[in-house]
Amino acid sequence: MSDVNSSFAKLLDYQQRSFSFEPGQTDGQVRGGEWGGVIFRIGDVQLACSTNSVHEFMPPPVFTPVPGTKPWILGLANVRGDLLTVVDLAWFLNGERSVITMKTRLLSATLRGRPVGLMVDEVFGQRHFVTSEGKKPRLPKNSPLIAFVQKQYRSGKEVWKELDLESLFSTADFLDGAAS
Repeated sequence: MSDVNSSFAKLLDYQQRSFSFEPGQTDGQVRGGEWGGVIFRIGDVQLACSTNSVHEFMPPPVFTPVPGTKPWILGLANVRGDLLTVVDLAWFLNGERSVITMKTRLLSATLRGRPVGLMVDEVFGQRHFVTSEGKKPRLPKNSPLIAFVQKQYRSGKEVWKELDLESLFSTADFLDGAAS
């Protein structure tokens, strides 16, 4: 068979496979029992949150401060026509303002149908974790993460704590951004 015919046959095979694809199949996707996470750092704590919760990560955009809000709400930013609330996640959790560096990123998520950006110190990318390998997290008793981290995963020498954005976004403290 000539190169042209074999290339055409390969294209036909791709076409047939694409027609037979059904969403939800696991072939070529994350297998059952695994989840994909965006991995990032706040201070010296390595965290991961589900890729289903984070739409994208980006350098912090220019934002406008909003009077009458708690100090950890940095302001509002226009990101591709959407008004994004910018939150300093470390400041909310630890009471310490993040230092913005070249590595600082914003995790874009949705809170009650509205876009929110969580500022973190550094994003490392994405990683897949095996659900059954999740262990109880080791956190200091006074850690502000206790309410938001239920599992941790080991990947080589690194340990990633799973930050549950659903529980974070449902706490009264996070939802009440009005200054006292």
